[in-house]
Amino acid sequence: MAYPRIAVSAILRRDDRFLLVQRGQGQSQGLYAFPGGKVEPGEQLEEAAIRELEEETGIRGHNARFFRLYDLIAHDADGLLESHYVLAVHLVEAEDGQQAVAADDAVAAGWFTIDEIRTLPTPPSVVECIEYIDLHGLEAEPRVLSMEA
Repeated sequence: MAYPRIAVSAILRRDDRFLLVQRGQGQSQGLYAFPGGKVEPGEQLEEAAIRELEEETGIRGHNARFFRLYDLIAHDADGLLESHYVLAVHLVEAEDGQQAVAADDAVAAGWFTIDEIRTLPTPPSVVECIEYIDLHGLEAEPRVLSMEA
């Protein structure tokens, strides 16, 4: 597989809760994360974030805005490259009343407060996004960050 691969995720907030899905497969199996996945050829990042949100939760989003870019590199126990993803995180809006239902590669979907998210098994990028939002709100301040996946 050629690396790096491009992926997106969508942050959706309702009142004081954020939508997370529990991953059912892959490197992040069992972890809670924002809905997201790989960008398809010819697809714009904002479109991919909205598509992935709907595929994984059934929620139709709109107004996707870039929030963070993560350079996620993972190595195996021998130090060999296991994966390399460039993850573009977006803030997304959706009409209230839509119910989240786990679908695609998500085994569960739910709404969690910031304090609850801090206790869940999550990728470091989720915690970093939540901590920023907790301090600064949902005003996007685009940043590029490198993290071990």
